[in-house]
Amino acid sequence: MILEGLVTTRNPDGSVNVAPQGPITSAALTTLTFRPFPESNTYANLQRERRGVFHLVDDVLLLAQTALDLPHPPPSTEPAARIDGQVLRDCCRWCEFVIERIDLTGERPVFEARVVHRGWRRDHCGFNRARHAVIEATIAASRLAWLGRDEVLAEIARCRAPVLKTGDEREQEALRLVEEFVQSRVPPP
Repeated sequence: MILEGLVTTRNPDGSVNVAPQGPITSAALTTLTFRPFPESNTYANLQRERRGVFHLVDDVLLLAQTALDLPHPPPSTEPAARIDGQVLRDCCRWCEFVIERIDLTGERPVFEARVVHRGWRRDHCGFNRARHAVIEATIAASRLAWLGRDEVLAEIARCRAPVLKTGDEREQEALRLVEEFVQSRVPPP
């Protein structure tokens, strides 16, 4: 199964990189398979450091901000328990991991990781319709160069109704930021 969440890795200057990732995982969360884009900081950091922390979060505003590299205050972190890494303080659960195998031969690189420690702060009750919609709109916006303006705007429009009906202020703010991101990068025809 694929779980959407956030990964923290360490940049070369020692700062924390926070990025969305949807690893393939076992139901028991004992293994994680990442497929980061080769041009991403996450890819470079995982290849260099071979460790990180995967977080299950319920904050789709932070997911959207990090996915689209939008300005936002850095999230609060604390040291991980078993690896040299950082855990997001506002997460539901986290998995500290080490990379055991890297395969760069396919279309997308594959980083296979073993979970070495898990932690829990609060239950993750799942995403309501608004949060799912924000995640889908964000994924479409992050693929703007491949999908094109019209397809991304159509996906955002499809996602707007559930956000307006079932979303709170953070979800509505997240969708607004996603839409502004797309509008600012591609001028109208």
